[in-house]
Amino acid sequence: MSSDDWYRNEEWSEEIESKFFEKLKRARRKEQYLRIQACTIARRAPDVALSLLDQYFELSDDFDHAQAYCDMAAAYIAKGEIENAINSYGKALERESAFPNLKTDAYILYPLLIVENKLTNLYQSASEVLDNHQERLMFPVDHFRWHAAKAIISAENGNNEQAANHAAQAFDAAQIKKSGFRFHQKLGLVGKEYKGVVNELRAIHA
Repeated sequence: MSSDDWYRNEEWSEEIESKFFEKLKRARRKEQYLRIQACTIARRAPDVALSLLDQYFELSDDFDHAQAYCDMAAAYIAKGEIENAINSYGKALERESAFPNLKTDAYILYPLLIVENKLTNLYQSASEVLDNHQERLMFPVDHFRWHAAKAIISAENGNNEQAANHAAQAFDAAQIKKSGFRFHQKLGLVGKEYKGVVNELRAIHA
């Protein structure tokens, strides 16, 4: 890792931590570096990420709060603390509502987390978030996740025809092999991490 990437460590140790905070002490935009490092390490070292984010929120610059809440959610998911993750995505959405110029993927990650964990008491909330942000869909993976979540919610509500229709559209998005962006053809495609969702969609589509 180059010296310019001192705040993007993918591993964490006492030595890395010491060097990170040594650099951070001299940095002007401490908030930015704390959040980016937390994001980078969230899934591998969630406790470290949450500690860094606690320090981020103690500082004065609130420019990136919505994304910071999403990073916090990722760390909680890694720890298996789904309720805390849901709450963090909720805070991200609230922040976006107050400051709409700064957007995150919370609008799609919040509903997807709800349906993946069968939190049926939150399905109405998830559906409303999906409907309110449908115009933001851009990449194939966005369309896949949106329609997948709607399919699962529709199936739970007994709307089988609607559920099958959403499942079919999710599969269509999953089959796309090029993003349509000239220099980033692999960007935003559906990956293997959605295998469990795909299996559920097959059952709905059948």
